[in-house]
Amino acid sequence: MSTRTAVSDAYVVAWRNIVKIKRVPDLLVFTTLSPIMFVLLFAYVFGGAIGQGGNAQEYREFLMAGIFTQTVIFGATITGAALAEDLKKGVIDRFRSLPMAPSAVLTGRTVADVANNVIVLVVMSLTGLLVGWRIRSSVLEALGAYALLLVFAYAISWIMAWVGMLVPSPEVVNNASFVIIFPLTFIAVTFVPLDTLPGPLQTIAEWNPVSSAAQASRELFGNIPAGTPDPTSWPLQHAALYTLAWSVVILAVFVPLANAQYRRSTSR
Repeated sequence: MSTRTAVSDAYVVAWRNIVKIKRVPDLLVFTTLSPIMFVLLFAYVFGGAIGQGGNAQEYREFLMAGIFTQTVIFGATITGAALAEDLKKGVIDRFRSLPMAPSAVLTGRTVADVANNVIVLVVMSLTGLLVGWRIRSSVLEALGAYALLLVFAYAISWIMAWVGMLVPSPEVVNNASFVIIFPLTFIAVTFVPLDTLPGPLQTIAEWNPVSSAAQASRELFGNIPAGTPDPTSWPLQHAALYTLAWSVVILAVFVPLANAQYRRSTSR
């Protein structure tokens, strides 16, 4: 099949998954209410605690980039769960019976989840503005932060696509993803400054790509608190570049792996 046909087929699959967001009330509620809950919970619970001995407003601005990063990564897990569900229900078998490019199924699914993450970021940004978060940089820098988050989440969604093709149960995909992603998003500079972590965890956080994604977004939004020392590790000194490099590596590894696993899963 030609590249044009593959792109067209991927668009159709992506549109099918985007329409599903609107037509499945549970998914729509999760997409919109969960980000609001995260912002309010972290802003007022953690923000209130920090405010006991510091500046709660400053912490909320520091916090938002971390919440953005964590939420879009967790949003990428929808890819794996949805693919496992389609495989379990026989939807993938129906796709195989159609004259369409095999790569369109995974590409369309991952692209649709970018659209889902766009909705999440819009809702979270509006909620963040209500609790006092402000973008203190230029429009282009802010758009760059959003774009970087979406690119990184898109790369993570291909890992989840591989897991979804490997594990035939949506429940197992969700549980496995949570066990791996949850510590990665907390052993990072998502919610607390690097110098508050114990020594060994600082080293992990410095090289954790989740840290660099949060750090780069924070810098692009202009939300680095006054008096914050400059990072001493290369990944955090070049946070945007490090995040993009990780995204490229993940895509280079997991796009072929996910497609190969798709062929194996559908040939059973």
